[in-house]
Formats: sequence, C-alpha cells, structure tokens
Amino acid sequence: MVKKVLPETTTQEAEAQPVKERPGFWSTLVRTLLRQREASITVVAILLIIYFQLSNQAFLSLANIRTLSQFVAAAAIIAAGEVMLLICGEIDLSVGQIFALAPFIMYFAYQAGLPLIVGIVLGLLASLAVGLVNGLITVLLKVPSLITTLGTLFLLSGITLTTSQGFPVLTPSAGWLNEVLGHSPYAEILWAIAIMVIMQIVLSRTRWGLHTIATGGNLLGASEAGVNVNRIKIGNFMLASLFGGFAGILECFRITSIDPLAGGTDIMFLAVAGAVIGGTALSGGLGTIVGAFLGTLVLSILRDGFTLLGVSEFTFDLILGAAILIAMILNVRLRLWREAGRE
Repeated sequence: MVKKVLPETTTQEAEAQPVKERPGFWSTLVRTLLRQREASITVVAILLIIYFQLSNQAFLSLANIRTLSQFVAAAAIIAAGEVMLLICGEIDLSVGQIFALAPFIMYFAYQAGLPLIVGIVLGLLASLAVGLVNGLITVLLKVPSLITTLGTLFLLSGITLTTSQGFPVLTPSAGWLNEVLGHSPYAEILWAIAIMVIMQIVLSRTRWGLHTIATGGNLLGASEAGVNVNRIKIGNFMLASLFGGFAGILECFRITSIDPLAGGTDIMFLAVAGAVIGGTALSGGLGTIVGAFLGTLVLSILRDGFTLLGVSEFTFDLILGAAILIAMILNVRLRLWREAGRE
C-alpha cells in the first residue's frame, strides 16, 4: 500500500506546482545586455554609426574611416592606462602633458646625435619616471592622486614649453620606422587595438590584473590577503604614464611634427570620459579595457559625425557632459542590480 500511495502523492504535488514560463527572446536579450558591461556601449556605437551614415553618406567612406581611426587611437591608448589606475582607485591628470613631453625628449636625443630608436626609448623611460614619481608621492606621502598629478601636469607643461621655447619642430625621419610608428594611415589604430587586447588579457587573466581589481574593490581586504597594494598602485601609475608617452610619440609620427601644445587636458579628459562611459567606476574595483576602447570610439564617432553634419563643437561638449552623467548613473544602478541578483 505504501508503495502505491507515495508515487500518487508525488504526482499530485507535481501537477499542483505552477509551470514556470520560459523568458521571451527580448527579455533574455535585455538581461544579457545588462550583465555584459561592453554590450550596451557596443549597441550605442552601432546605432550612432547607422544614424550618421543615414544623415551623411560620407560617414562610412574610406577617407572618413581613416579620420575616425585617428580620432580614436591616441585617446584609446591613454584610456588603457587610465583604466588600470581608475580600477585601483586612483587617477592621473598629468598623462596629457606626458603625451607632449615624450616626443620632445625623443627629438632632443636625436638632435644630440643618438639614433632615433634610442631617442624613442629615452622618451618612454622619461614617461615611466614621471609615473614613478606620481606613484611614490601618492602612495608613500599619502597625497591624493588628484592633487599629485595636478601638480605634475603644470610642472610637465612648464618643462615642455621652456625646453621647446613654445615652438613646434619637425618629426625626425627614419624611413620604415616612421611608417610603423604612426605615419602609415592605420598604424596608430592598429597599435591601439593591440594594446587593448594585451591589456584586457593582463587585467582579466593575470595576477597583476586580479590584484589591481582587488586593490580598488577593497584596499584593506586586499592588503590583509597579501596583495602588495603599494606596488600595484605605483606600477599602474607607471603604466599610465608609459601609454601617455607612447601615444604622444605615435601621434608626432602621424602628423610629422611635434607640438608643445599637443595633448594636454583635452586628450586626458577624453580618455577618462571614454573609460567612464565604457563602464569603469571612478570609485574603483570595476572596469574593462575593451569597454574603455568602445567608450572612446563612441565619443570619436560623435565628434566626427557632428563635424560632418556641421554641428558646433560646443554641442559636442554639451553631449559629452550629459553622456558622462548618464554613464555614471547607469553604472551605479547596474552595479546595484547585479548585487541584488546575486543575493
């Protein structure tokens, strides 16, 4: 009798339970977009490309694609370094001035009779040295990175303007090296893509990247778990400066001149804005290199598209400010949504 009753009871309970409906296609798609930080910004980029192409047929022409790639490249390279800093809870405001200084160090070394490749190495070493100074002052002397790098921003600007006397110079010519380092039409964007891929792997697949995320997510907890948080922060300051100097060198080969007023705060804020719009949290602990690249791509699409449509540069600043605010609000809300979903 018992053997017969148990199966009948189980069957009745199973029939009494409501059948869960499978989520529809659009519901699944929305959930996927919310979970993937890069998915939403990718959709925005695609929609902007479609809109500007419909508005002006020249948008996807070969000449304009080349122009767009030049808009993206330098800011995307700088953004790769800024993301690493932002994730571990810091920021570098001076990277735009390193962008201007490194090419001049290369130029002065070349004028002194050294091979151009040696000048490039010296420019990159100087960039690393600036990052080291920023990191040591911030970490060891406990000065907020905002203040530290604000000071070095003006310091580097003064050094660049004094040594160059405020005049641009022609980029040294070295044949194939010029082509590889930016003069070739798509060389700079290829460097930016390569750096994005490598740094995304570093961030998501290596101990350095995991320790960077841990440092920004919970500084005390990471320190107690054995992470050398000081070394992580100093290293990322050096990395951000290195990318700033490298982007400046690539840019000077592209335009065949070295300008003491190049870069500055404009390119630095563009890189930071791209990182934020791409999903990097200013509070630390969250962000991706791919997202920052897509964020700078979106901003470049907006600037290039507005230029083709004859829209004022002031309008771009207006939309850039609105985009940063919206991105920050969405980042906070999505983080809360993800945390609620885990509970």
